[in-house]
Amino acid sequence: MKMIIAAIKPFKLEDVREALTGIGVSGLMVSEVKGFGAQAGHTEIYRGAEYEVNFVPKLKLEIVVPASLADQVVETIASTARTGKIGDGKIFVLDVAQAMRVRTGETNQDAL
Repeated sequence: MKMIIAAIKPFKLEDVREALTGIGVSGLMVSEVKGFGAQAGHTEIYRGAEYEVNFVPKLKLEIVVPASLADQVVETIASTARTGKIGDGKIFVLDVAQAMRVRTGETNQDAL
């Protein structure tokens, strides 16, 4: 099993969710996060005063899928979330040693 962690722009969430559902992803977790990378923040004006925003709002998606589906999920997220502008996000893929569905006790791939 693989865990895919993706940081994307918030307005891309619904497009990414629909695309993932279309390839058979049955669930994901979404968290609101702030961070910076190459984008390194931006400047905004609030009530006439200019100030620097060092952390940019993003959404973090966490998806656990069978290893055979991981490459397709990564490509789907990348192609759907891409705007071509700085700050489109990052995707990380990690190995998952074990999973369990709490309600039924099912483990590993059966828990997905």
